[in-house]
Amino acid sequence: MPAPHLLHHHLVGPADAPPLVLGPSLGTSKAVWEPQLPALTRRFRVLRFDLPGHGRSGAGLLPRPEPGRTVMDDLASLVMDLVDHHGWDTFHYAGISLGGAIGAHLAARQPSRVHSLALVCSSARFGPPEAWHARADLVRLKGTGPLLETSPSRWFATPDSAGTPLGRRLLGSLADADPVGYAACCDALATYDLRPNLARITIPTLVVGGSRDAATPVEHAQELAQGIPHSALEIIECGHLATEQPQALQAALTTHLIGTGAGP
Repeated sequence: MPAPHLLHHHLVGPADAPPLVLGPSLGTSKAVWEPQLPALTRRFRVLRFDLPGHGRSGAGLLPRPEPGRTVMDDLASLVMDLVDHHGWDTFHYAGISLGGAIGAHLAARQPSRVHSLALVCSSARFGPPEAWHARADLVRLKGTGPLLETSPSRWFATPDSAGTPLGRRLLGSLADADPVGYAACCDALATYDLRPNLARITIPTLVVGGSRDAATPVEHAQELAQGIPHSALEIIECGHLATEQPQALQAALTTHLIGTGAGP
């Protein structure tokens, strides 16, 4: 069983395969990566985790859960605790939205640890701090319930996507999220701005943009790709969680990872 001081996580794949960490988006859980697992676990030792207050990770893991205190380094440190727990000197990383921002933060500050990076429907800056602080305040006051009305149109390209088994499961993760943990993640996004440091990411990087992403439009992906020196940009016809085209995302990730020399 996972140690109580660690984020809840799931580890699968050959024990001697290269490690690959998969980060989820705000409001979801490690389930967001399930469509890619069958293919990725043939080549990689895949670790998926739940953000603090999401899935089965407690908000109590946050060192500073008080309003306005959590920053991206707090979330990144929790991920590094997982990596160190499993004894990995280096690892590949792919993340969706906030999950991608955590990976980009690590790649810019600990480049010797991250072998390659994939940023899916992510951003160097997710909008003005005021909007994130306002969302954090709302969730601390009323929980995540009020977000369930607007999230389907922000997360998914079509109403049908929200109605799939995976779509319903992810919306259920949002409904069940701990307000303290969710709001703290909003605080981390409020102060996140990697634009001045994108050039510090020198590892092979794949940037995936969703052509129908309402939360982080294609321009966000283009900015990442333009600022990261060794990056490739791929646009997929999908919404913010990239659930509409799982095979296209899988193909892009596999090509990127094999190109780094990872896997058989």
